Amino acid sequence: MLACAMPRVMVIGLDACPPAVLFDSLLPHLPAFRALAQRSMVGPLESSMPPITVPAWSSMVTGLDPGALGIYGFHDRRDYSYEGRRLASSLHVGAPTLWSLLSRAHKRCRVLGVPQTYPPKPVRGTLVAGPPLPEGARDFVYPVEAHAALMEWVPDYRVDVPEFRRANQAQAVAQVVAMTEARFRVAERWVQAADWDFFMMVEIGLDRMQHMIWDDAILDAALAPQTGALFDYYRQLDRHLAKLLSLLRADDVVFVVSDHGAQRLWGNFALNEWLVAEGYLVLNQPRAPGVVSPLLPAEVDWTRTRAWGDGGYVGRIYLNLLGRESQGIVSEADAPSLLAELRRKLGALLGPDDQRLPVQTLAPHEVYREVNGVPPDLMVLVAELRFRTLGTLGHGQLFVAKNDQGADAANHAPHGVLILQDGQGARPAPTHATLLDIAPTVLHRLGMTPPGSMHGQIL
Repeated sequence: MLACAMPRVMVIGLDACPPAVLFDSLLPHLPAFRALAQRSMVGPLESSMPPITVPAWSSMVTGLDPGALGIYGFHDRRDYSYEGRRLASSLHVGAPTLWSLLSRAHKRCRVLGVPQTYPPKPVRGTLVAGPPLPEGARDFVYPVEAHAALMEWVPDYRVDVPEFRRANQAQAVAQVVAMTEARFRVAERWVQAADWDFFMMVEIGLDRMQHMIWDDAILDAALAPQTGALFDYYRQLDRHLAKLLSLLRADDVVFVVSDHGAQRLWGNFALNEWLVAEGYLVLNQPRAPGVVSPLLPAEVDWTRTRAWGDGGYVGRIYLNLLGRESQGIVSEADAPSLLAELRRKLGALLGPDDQRLPVQTLAPHEVYREVNGVPPDLMVLVAELRFRTLGTLGHGQLFVAKNDQGADAANHAPHGVLILQDGQGARPAPTHATLLDIAPTVLHRLGMTPPGSMHGQIL
């Protein structure tokens, strides 16, 4: 590595990298990660609530929690109508991102694959957007003229692997591997261009692989090399990390971070089935078991419905509030007691084995410093996220083996990883380091004062 007076910062994001896998079981088998960790600040990194790709990465790059951003998942309610939904996009990130702040300070930026950056906003440099993208979207590069150049020298570049849960597993795994190869080819070319002060990339492939083929053997250092494609994929990431690090200068600051972790999925809890069974959600006509599909506003008797739910890694419950929803029936005075009743009943939930299943329910004002957008009235975490919640109906039972989105072996976990090489040597990360600390720390390492609005601390 060549020394240079000008400090630069590289952030390598690995979506869904669990500390128990990277630090505890696989580090002996990953020479590049191991060597980097031996000279860095290392530890778990607390995710956002909810701990999912969107909004976690946006929280990381703005230093603001999901409540302040008003972003609670891949899809949020657009307004308080029953039909209005929106796909998360960069247009919903009102706070300045790292690269927008750095661009204003005349720093040169390269941004690759960071989720919720579509459509790409102007940056002093180049930005290739990450997922989610609307179907058929092609305008995911800024500046526009850089798109043709990207596709010319990396024609197999893809933002994500669509429908990976429903695809043939072997084919989907091959697509993830190819996607990762292409993305790192772009990263390596960009790093060598040396026309940047800040470089950030996110590889979504690890999240996709673990959802498809998670195996608890990956948690055992002795068994991990026998876990096949998932172990091979971690080795692929290690090889690319080694190449990127070899291209850096001696004084470059390097972050390896993940937005959340991963763990084995035990099953799925059909939230709306439960709300129907408990009398909170009333349908015009009962749904026939076996016809599984999303809850449709037209099939709900809103004159008798007090609450309904949305599925995901973290479940969301909305009250049918008088004066807020167009056919609301729950008065503002009755809302606290209804929420307390829902929390009490969910807290007593029995699992598929008729044993009590730990369920955590969180109200937005308990989690966030401020609450913007259209938040859920309750967030529901089942068995510390080892169960996913389903918003669909027609299962005929509360607990379902298969995710309604397709094959799924893993759910998210509330801690990702942090490795920070900054010339200060090996040391443990602060006990309560969170992804909100990344943005102010990056700005500090680049000689800038973080905005006072950021929630995190400088590491």
